[in-house]
Amino acid sequence: MSRLSMKHLRYFDALARHGHFGRAAEDCAITQPALSVQIKELEGLIGAALVERGARQIHLTGLGGEFAERVQSILRSVDELEDLARASHGPFTGQLRLGVIPTVAPYLLSSVIKELSIAYPGLDLRPREAKTQTLIKELMEARLDVAIVALPISEPSLSEVALFDEEFVLIRPKADANKPVPSASMLQEMRLLLLEEGHCFRDQAIAFCTSNSALPRQLMEGSSLSTLVQMVGAGIGVTLIPEMAVDIETRSADVALARLPHPRPSRTIGMVWRKTNPLLGQLTHIADLVRQVGGNKSKPIEKA
Repeated sequence: MSRLSMKHLRYFDALARHGHFGRAAEDCAITQPALSVQIKELEGLIGAALVERGARQIHLTGLGGEFAERVQSILRSVDELEDLARASHGPFTGQLRLGVIPTVAPYLLSSVIKELSIAYPGLDLRPREAKTQTLIKELMEARLDVAIVALPISEPSLSEVALFDEEFVLIRPKADANKPVPSASMLQEMRLLLLEEGHCFRDQAIAFCTSNSALPRQLMEGSSLSTLVQMVGAGIGVTLIPEMAVDIETRSADVALARLPHPRPSRTIGMVWRKTNPLLGQLTHIADLVRQVGGNKSKPIEKA
């Protein structure tokens, strides 16, 4: 295996993750035939089959599965060596792969990018928006350097840094503006519009509305906060959105805003990264910048 290269390992890692030659080739920015050649070459060097090829997708052989785990560990260590070298060069430069959840990215990311470009002119920021579960998986596989998510994550291999808290705001039809603000138990009896499953914000909203595992009696789902607010404007129901989303999402919607009774629902936004990441000093400073930006997004909400 004297000719085994990092290129072989990265290509095989992509194939193992995607389970599909086409998607893996796209991830690696090469053609599918070129990827196939590299995998065959790797199998030749190993002297055994790593992949069982099907008509539409591939499966790893028993050896391939074990090989994939070792490859991930090797690539993670190599990435951390590169980070260690970057950390010794003074100002933070090079690539930073930043993950952000969908209920934060549209409202915070542009300001974060602006502040980071000022603080670190040599930084090549690579943002990625995805749900929490996906971000944490990619973070632990060293395909992301840091992620902005709702805490807690409670993963032993990750460090968590709280940035700021924000309350949830009730969005209801304009015609309901002068009605009493409903309590949590009253919301459970109303037609509540929530994000589809997989969004942590959905779980947090449900947790506020009910003290048990039962869903609200009348529940409708949307794929984004924008969709939920527009549905409320059409008189379909009510929803909760995070405070930072209010200005953007209600700008053109015919809705009324209200603060909920105490104790008000809220969430903690934070940053997470691998404990083994050698860029601790730089990541801590980046967390401070994001904390400042996030704090500026929290504004008093006037009842409409």
